[in-house]
Amino acid sequence: MLQFRYSKEPPFWNLSSLEIMAIIVGPTAFVCAIIMVYYFCRTSKQSRGGLHHHLQHGEDSIEAPDHPILKGVSLKHMIEMTTSGSGSGLPLLVQRSIARQIQLVESIGQGRFGEVWRGRWRGENVAVKIFSSREERSWFREAEIYQTVMLRHENILGFIAADNKDNGTWTQLWLITDYHEYGSLFDFLDRNVMDTGEMIKMALSIATGLAHLHMDIMGTQGKPAIAHRDLKSKNILVKSNGTCAIGDLGLAVRHDITTDTVDIPLNNRVGTKRYMAPEVLDETMNVYQFDSFKRADVYALGLIFWEITTRCNVGGIYDEYNLPFYDAVPPDPAIEEMRRVVCIEKQRPNIPNRWQSCEALHVMSKLMKECWYHNATARLTALRIKKTLSNFRASEELKM
Repeated sequence: MLQFRYSKEPPFWNLSSLEIMAIIVGPTAFVCAIIMVYYFCRTSKQSRGGLHHHLQHGEDSIEAPDHPILKGVSLKHMIEMTTSGSGSGLPLLVQRSIARQIQLVESIGQGRFGEVWRGRWRGENVAVKIFSSREERSWFREAEIYQTVMLRHENILGFIAADNKDNGTWTQLWLITDYHEYGSLFDFLDRNVMDTGEMIKMALSIATGLAHLHMDIMGTQGKPAIAHRDLKSKNILVKSNGTCAIGDLGLAVRHDITTDTVDIPLNNRVGTKRYMAPEVLDETMNVYQFDSFKRADVYALGLIFWEITTRCNVGGIYDEYNLPFYDAVPPDPAIEEMRRVVCIEKQRPNIPNRWQSCEALHVMSKLMKECWYHNATARLTALRIKKTLSNFRASEELKM
């Protein structure tokens, strides 16, 4: 009779260690090889598609559609995901990564602290403001303001990244923001006229941006009130949909609500002389009261409204584009000249009589007058201006 002997030891215990390793590693290596072949084929296909895309649209073409970024994530989506739409900017490492991959394409302007370029980042247009190393404080301040919690808004220029570029000889400081091909409001008005609907839409968007800037949002993730201090048509960008975004926040100050102070030592007279409020020009502004800075912004807003309204085409009649006080002071006026015109003579830009016969122009002229009162406390708030324009626009739409 045959007898079977049962062994308590598993049969593979009698195998050598080399044989056991082969049993374990063999199938694993086979699976890895299949994955690598699949990945290689897919990557190769994507590369050929990307090459075909570049042949159709040059990398520095404005018309080139946005490439999928980070496997389908565009700059806009990346910012929305990272900041939840209202946060304080992209993580520092992401900002530095973006900045180091930007290709400068063309110079599009000269600012107070440096040059502005159109750049490309993986198929998307961006604006790159380049500061010299001597302007490090200005660069740092503007980047700091842009990254204020809950500042992000459709009528505030969209901040993307800040980084420094050092080639061993000199250091460049980069501030990267959204790119708007229509350029500044100054450039846009010089080249274009608009109808009453477009004028109201544009003015409302600027007032909305300023109201958001001026607003205190309470809470642990709250936003401090911010005063711009250099609001002018050259510091406002025109978007493709005809609305505007306020930019150039390098001179802005934030309100510390707990101590009722502003967050940096103040230079009483700062900004662009042509747009300075009377109390700034004659140095009578109460620099210890934050509302003073908001009222000075509103004065400048009134001048900007005048610039916009002069370019409104009603019945084929409109004015040539000019800066405020173009007929009263030289192109680069001195403080003393502006003080004489604005504070002593109390001049304001001319409002043509024909504006009173058009309801939209009449509303705009009434608003600008209430923005540039000599008495700062009598001026409207940005929020009140926003509500007035919003209500007028709504009533006009109901008539259509």
